Amino acid sequence: MRSDRIQLVAASFLMLMVELVLIRWAGSYVVYLSYFSNFVLLGSFLGIGIGFLRGHKGPDLFRWAPLALAVFFLAVMVFRVTLDRSGGDLVFFGSIQTRGLPIWVMLPFVFLSVAAVMTTIAHGVAQRFAKFAALEAYRLDILGSLCGIITFALMSLLSIPPIGWGIVIVGLFCFLLWPVGLLQSLVGVAILGTLLAATLAPNTTWSPYYRILFHPDDLAIDVNGIPHQTMENIADSPLYNEPYHLVDRSPGNVLVIGAGNGNDVAAALAAGATHVDAVEIDPAIQELGAEHHPDHPYDDPRVTRIVGDGRSFLERTHNTYDMIMLALPDSLTLVSGQGAVRLESFLFTQEAMQAAMDRLAPDGAFAMYNYYREPWLLDRFAGTLQDVYGHAPCLYTGPTARDQVIGGLSMLVVGVDEPTVVCQGDGTQVWHPSGEVIAPATDDRPFPYLKTPSIPSRYLWTLGLILLVSAVAVRLAGGRFGAMRGYLDLFFMGAGFLLLETKSVVQFALLFGTTWFVNALVFAGVLFTVLCAIEVEQRTGVRKRTLLYPLLFVGLLIAGLVPASWLLTLEVVPRFFVATALAFFPVFIANLVFASRFRDTADPTTAFGANLLGAMLGGVLEYMALITGYRGLLVIAALLYALAWVFGARKLGGETTVIPEAEPALDPVGPTG
Repeated sequence: MRSDRIQLVAASFLMLMVELVLIRWAGSYVVYLSYFSNFVLLGSFLGIGIGFLRGHKGPDLFRWAPLALAVFFLAVMVFRVTLDRSGGDLVFFGSIQTRGLPIWVMLPFVFLSVAAVMTTIAHGVAQRFAKFAALEAYRLDILGSLCGIITFALMSLLSIPPIGWGIVIVGLFCFLLWPVGLLQSLVGVAILGTLLAATLAPNTTWSPYYRILFHPDDLAIDVNGIPHQTMENIADSPLYNEPYHLVDRSPGNVLVIGAGNGNDVAAALAAGATHVDAVEIDPAIQELGAEHHPDHPYDDPRVTRIVGDGRSFLERTHNTYDMIMLALPDSLTLVSGQGAVRLESFLFTQEAMQAAMDRLAPDGAFAMYNYYREPWLLDRFAGTLQDVYGHAPCLYTGPTARDQVIGGLSMLVVGVDEPTVVCQGDGTQVWHPSGEVIAPATDDRPFPYLKTPSIPSRYLWTLGLILLVSAVAVRLAGGRFGAMRGYLDLFFMGAGFLLLETKSVVQFALLFGTTWFVNALVFAGVLFTVLCAIEVEQRTGVRKRTLLYPLLFVGLLIAGLVPASWLLTLEVVPRFFVATALAFFPVFIANLVFASRFRDTADPTTAFGANLLGAMLGGVLEYMALITGYRGLLVIAALLYALAWVFGARKLGGETTVIPEAEPALDPVGPTG
């Protein structure tokens, strides 16, 4: 029995580890997924759900999992794609020519391939899951998942490249499939060979966020296949010096957010800054600048290098600055596999602009620049600055007329006091809107690149096709839907829980930074909270189960009523404890509901499969945040849990029924109509 427990923990460890690696690997080579990464998550949920629905059926799919994974790794690396970032209605903007397979080929391939890989792995987990009583199996599954998230977080902390991921994955496959046959050995070698090739690729570094390719000839940096930064000699680049020309005094103390390779740091030093705080979220990019930048700005003793999130730094610092520079923070990637929030999204909200102004000296100035290819986007940011500072910013577009360079690099500069910025010179003018000014992005709706509160048509079509394909796949692979009819409450619980998890990820990203570390802590915290709920139910039981849903709704209501703006006023330690209580209390109660219901199921694998497919529905519904904001997701989650209450009222019952571990009724049976 001890061996069976270890097997289930190891299989669950493998399943979560592979899911995280798939998200990271696919996003590194198929850069559509830098913006659509939750499609990998949706494919994972579909595959895991199908794998559990087939838990009682043969043949054994798990032995084919290494081959499916090897094919996916190799295909994604061979058919790599650069991103077509065109389209003004999406959460990204710009225009880069696509190289590789078109989006309508690559996205379906990735989605279906991920689903296939995860189906084979989940089938192995389900077979081991079925050997235990429902709640014990769930507990072991969560323990394995915790091992997976902690291991991947430690590997990110240590900057371990893909070959390290492969060693862990192949090692787990060997343990679970022992004795390993010749074909499986060759497949394992193929996995390690593919990941070793990615690790040893010339001038390539794997940071916690990107696959970084450095071009030593022209000092350019590509991330995930997209041109990102170029190190420049600042004396030959007037753009970086422009904000200091518009402010008629020495810059003094400067904060550069998005310091990257060091161009803006070098410009601040050249302008006479007495001190520069250089904040950069990606340590690998900052290190490349320290090693290769021709001006060597990071070697200057006046510079303090800070690795972290810019918005988080603004909220926690007590320093006052004469100049704050928002230096082209275009991350090209999302916070995680959940949510549509990019790493820089919380830097462009109205609240972020206010936080920056609060850190400026009375005669201080704020500057931001980027390739604002859409006129409405430039006007939105300029309008946000006007709302915060009370006067229009200065717009610098260079020596060419504005209407000719609106797709090029533009800079906005504004002072706390209007006369601080002298808005004159070639290519410089006081900003005037070119049309209707879109309302500022907010911390609740941090989508600066989305013109109106809506779900873009490309997302709608894609999500609709995903749901259709998923329904067909479940029907073909899992059997008739009637097998899941008795677990509709668990299905809706899965959907609601995914929204709770998404809201927690986004909330903590705002409060503590959009970093991989905060993201990993949230996922680990969610899993630990789930484990605590299981332990409470398994050891003591919940006597009045009918009180759980009302308690859950109270928790959701409180979480929805407490504004993030108030949390941001707290110091870091009390902010952490209050935010944890608000986010994880509903998670804990929701999992008490699930554990209380799940422990009595006669067919745990089918029940768990239904729950995971519900999580897939939640992954689709999370796009409603583009319309409602993230606080609105709590309302949708409450509605889903209300449906779960309606469909599971009889099954949940009023009193705890303790089922012995060896109860024969818990032995799994095959799904029936």
